[in-house]
This record gives sequence, structure tokens and C-alpha cells, in this order.
Amino acid sequence: MDWNDLISRVANHGDRDAFARLFEHFAPRVKGFLIQTGSDPETAEDIAQTTFVAVWRKAGQFDPATAGVAAWIFTIARNRRIDIARRAVRHDRAFQSSETAYEVETVDSPEAIHARNEDVTRIAKALARLSEEQSTVVRLSFIEERAHGEIASLLGIPLGTVKSRIRLAMNRLRELLDEQK
Repeated sequence: MDWNDLISRVANHGDRDAFARLFEHFAPRVKGFLIQTGSDPETAEDIAQTTFVAVWRKAGQFDPATAGVAAWIFTIARNRRIDIARRAVRHDRAFQSSETAYEVETVDSPEAIHARNEDVTRIAKALARLSEEQSTVVRLSFIEERAHGEIASLLGIPLGTVKSRIRLAMNRLRELLDEQK
């Protein structure tokens, strides 16, 4: 089958038979591709349908020198899937921000504030008892929120050493905090 000819006939003459052949061959494959890449069957069907609406409308933009018909159609489908995912993320963000706009701010009780202050004091005392190497990696990782790789580069030590120091520091902190109870 000459796919380029079919696309050309759709683009130049609005040939419904040529479009039907393209649809019959590629639509099930596009839907299968979308399902294999994580779309649910209903969404895959919707994306496949909108993909072929785009194929009908944009057939004149197809350039056989740039890509094959299959690659062109699957690229349209992939882009549609990405657009839908981005729209869903934007919708979720908008929904979350509208929810937080109406949240009532709660104030901690004096007992909760006192307990938190005691916890902070206990943790500070335990951190002070760690070795310099361990306290440095804990500070960089948990207080400054730096990535382990960044800490390794900053300190000029191997990544495995950073991870070992953090693990040892956390075990030591657990022991020190248990002693203070």
C-alpha cells in the first residue's frame, strides 16, 4: 500500500476512500500503541479519533521527505496524548488551588507548640553530638534540601560516601533521641 499516495489524495482531493484506508490500517495500531503506553482504552479511543481528525485536516502539511506516514500519524497521536496529560495536570493544579483558597487556617494549641519546641531542642542536641562529617551531610541534605549528588560535588567526596554518612548519621540520631526519652 502506498501510504504517501493516500495522504496526497486526502490532502489534494479530500478523498474519503483514501482516508478510510488510512483509518482502517492505522487507527487500531494507534489505539494499541496508546494503550501499551499507559492510556486507558476509552482515552486511547478518543485520542485515536482526534488523531485522525487531525490527519484529515492536516494532510496537506505531510512532508514525505521529513518522515514516513506511520511516523507522522503516531507523532500526532503522541502529541495529542501529551496535550491531554498536560491539560489534566493544569486542571488538577487549578482544582487544588481553588480548594486551598477556602481552607481555614488552624492555629496550634499552646501544648502542641511547646511539644514541637521540645522536639526541636532534642533534635538540635542530638545533631550536635554527631561527627562533623555526619552533621554536615545531614544539614545539606535535610535542611538545605540538596540532592546527594550535589552534596558529593560540593564536599568533593564520592556519592556512596555521602549516602553512607547520611545512613550512619540517621542511625546515630535515632540512638541519641531514644536515649533522651
